Amino acid sequence: MSLKDNLSVMVVDDMSTSRGLIIMALEEMGIRKIDHRADGASALNALAANPAHLVISDYNMPGMDGLRLLKALRENRITQRIGFILVSGRIDQEILSTGRALGMNNYIHKPFSTPQLRACLQAVVGAL
Repeated sequence: MSLKDNLSVMVVDDMSTSRGLIIMALEEMGIRKIDHRADGASALNALAANPAHLVISDYNMPGMDGLRLLKALRENRITQRIGFILVSGRIDQEILSTGRALGMNNYIHKPFSTPQLRACLQAVVGAL
C-alpha cells in the first residue's frame, strides 16, 4: 500500500467552500482518509480522541484560530506529533515565525492549485 492509501488527514476551516476545495484536492491526489471540522475546538477534541497523521488548518477562524489549534495540539501528548499545515490568504512574517516556533510543518497560501497542495503535503509526509 502506498502512503496516500494510509494517510489520514483532518481539514479544519470555518468556510465550507474552502473546506470543500481542500478535500477535493486531497481526493484528486488519491487520499481517501479525510475528516473535517468547521472550527479549531471541535477539531482538537476529535484529534485527541482519534489522531490523524496530518492537519490542514485555516489560519483565520473564529474562536480558536489555526495557530491556537497548533499550540493546543503541540501541548497534548496524544496529538503533539501530528503534522500541521497552515492555510491562509494572508501569510505574513509574524504568522510564519509564530507558526514555526509552535512546530508548524509547512504552510500554503490561498488560492492554491492541487499540484501546489501536493508539493506542500509531500514536503511534510514524503512522496505520495
